[in-house]
Amino acid sequence: MVFRNSLKLLLAAAIVAACGRPADGEHVLTLLSTNDIHGHFFDSTYVGGGVQKSLIAVNALVDSVRTADGADNVVLVDAGDILQGDNAAYYFNYVDTLSEHVYSRMADYMDYDAVAWGNHDVETGHPVYDRVSRELASHGIPLLAGNAIRNDNGKTYFPLYKMVRRAGLRVAILGYTNMNIKGWLSEDIWSGMHFVAVASRLQEDVDYVRRKEKADVVLAVMHTGTGKEGVDIPEAEALKVFRSVRGVDFVFCSHDHRPFTSATDTCVLINTGSHCRYLGEGRLKVTVSGGKVVSKEFEAPRLIPVDPAKPDTAMREAFHEDYLKVKEFTLKEVGQLMSDLRTADAYVGMSDYINLIHTIQLGCAPAKISLAAPLTYNGTVKAGTLIYNDLFTIYPYENQLFVVSMTGKEIRDALEYSYDHWIQTPGDHVLKIAPRNDARTGQTGWSFVNRSYNFDSAGGLVYTVDVTKPLGERVAIESLASGEPFSESESYPVAMTSYRANGGGGILFEGAGIDTDAIDSRIVARYPEIRELLYDYLLEHGSIDPAVTGNPAVIGSWRFVPEKVAAPALARDLSLLFH
Repeated sequence: MVFRNSLKLLLAAAIVAACGRPADGEHVLTLLSTNDIHGHFFDSTYVGGGVQKSLIAVNALVDSVRTADGADNVVLVDAGDILQGDNAAYYFNYVDTLSEHVYSRMADYMDYDAVAWGNHDVETGHPVYDRVSRELASHGIPLLAGNAIRNDNGKTYFPLYKMVRRAGLRVAILGYTNMNIKGWLSEDIWSGMHFVAVASRLQEDVDYVRRKEKADVVLAVMHTGTGKEGVDIPEAEALKVFRSVRGVDFVFCSHDHRPFTSATDTCVLINTGSHCRYLGEGRLKVTVSGGKVVSKEFEAPRLIPVDPAKPDTAMREAFHEDYLKVKEFTLKEVGQLMSDLRTADAYVGMSDYINLIHTIQLGCAPAKISLAAPLTYNGTVKAGTLIYNDLFTIYPYENQLFVVSMTGKEIRDALEYSYDHWIQTPGDHVLKIAPRNDARTGQTGWSFVNRSYNFDSAGGLVYTVDVTKPLGERVAIESLASGEPFSESESYPVAMTSYRANGGGGILFEGAGIDTDAIDSRIVARYPEIRELLYDYLLEHGSIDPAVTGNPAVIGSWRFVPEKVAAPALARDLSLLFH
C-alpha cells in the first residue's frame, strides 16, 4: 500500500523537525475518524456469503481522501470500542492468542495515527488489551487513555497524547476512555488503575500540550458519549467538554452509537455512530504568518457513508487468510437446537430465549435466583444444527457471571425498577415505546424509550407483573420456583452478569439501593463468560430443548397481568416495533 511507508517516513521526519515552526501561508488539514467499530474488520459475513460495513470498506474511503488531499495532510484516529462485537474480535482476543492481533495489523495497514481505549476494549481484560497496546505501539500507534490513572504512581496507564506533523503543522492527539468503566466492569478486569472524568483534566492537558509541544492544532479523541446540552451524565461528556474547554480544535467522541456532528467558530465535534457506518471528516484551514498561527477556518464536518460494496480489494486480499481462520471457527458445529429462538419474544413475557439464559445461570452454584435481559435486540436462531456463530446471536457480550447475595426486598425492588423502564401504565401501550428512530439499533418507526438490554426478568421465582399499577406495586412474588415461600427479609444468592453486578443499567444501585462500589462484599461466586457457559452446556447436553430449559421447577414462571389488558396491548406494541 502506497501510503504506509510514506507516512512512516513522514512520522520520522516529524520527530526530527519537532522544533520547527510552520511555514507562512495557508495549511489545510484533513481529520478522519472512526469509532465503535466493534470488531467489524472483514467485509464478508461468515455465514450466508453476505457483505457488511467494515474497516476494509472504510479504508477505501480513507485512501480516496489521502489521494485527493495528500497523505501528509491527513490524520486518522479511532475513538474506541474496537475489540468486541464480532467473531473476528473474539477469535483473535481469546482463541488465537499467539499471532499478532488482526486489529493491530489492520491499524498499521490503514496508518492510524492513534486510537482511544473504549470500555468494551477494557472488557477484554488485561491479557488482551495489554497485548494489543504493545503491538500497536510497535507500529507507532499509541493506545491513548489520559484519564486511566495508575494506582501505584499516579501516572497514566496508557499514553496521554501523541504528536504528529501534518500539513506542516504540529498536531497534538489527546486520548481518553470512559470514566464510568467502574460502573460496568469488575475491578479485576482493570486492576491497577482508576478512572477520572475527562472534563476534570482536559483543559489542563490541552494547556500542557500547547505550552510544552507548541501544538498548532489539538484533537481530543474520547470514548465517551455525545451527551445532551446541560445534562451531566458520567458516560457522556463529549458535548460538555466541546462547549467548555478552550484550545481544542476537534473533539472525536463515541460510545453511544449516535451519529452526530456539531461545529462552532472554534471547534468541531464528530461522532460517527458505530459499526463502520460512516467515516467522520473534518477540515481545518490554518493561516500562519511570521511562524505563528494567526487564524483558523473550519469546514462543516461530514459523516461519509461507508459503502460495503466498495471495499479496498488489496486490503481484503492482504487479510484473507485471517478471515478464513475466523470463518472456520465460526462454522464449527456445537450442538442441536430443538425449536427456533427469537430474542424479541422476551419483551412480552417468558420466552425460550431468556429461559435458556436463566437455566444456565441457575446451574451455577449456589444461585437460587437469576436476573437476565435480552442482549440481542431482534435476532432469530433457527432450529437445527447450531454453529458457534449462533452463540454470538444468543449471547453477544463477554460478560462474566457473578452470584450476588441480595435480600428478597432488594430483589423485588430491582424487578420493579427493571419493569418500570420496560413497561408503562397503559394508555395506548404497555411497552414503554415511542414513535422515533433509534440510531443504535437501526430501528425505524417505533423504538423502546430505554435500552432493552436492561430489561431484567427473574428466573427461579413465581411472580406476576401488573401492567395497570404504578412503580412499586407491579411485581407480586408468590414463591421460589421450588414452591418454597419467598421472604423479603431473607437473603438469596442471585446469578447475574458482571455488568449488572457492577452497576450497569442502574438496577442494583438505583433500583435496589445496593452500593455497587462495594459489590465485592456481596459476591459469593464468580464464573467465566456466559457465552462459554452456554458452550459448556451444549457440550454436556448436546442440545437446547425448550422442554428442558423451560422447566418451571427450575426457572419458575412469570407473566404480565391482567391478561385481558396486557395480551392484546403487548401484541400491538410488538407489531409496531417489528413491523
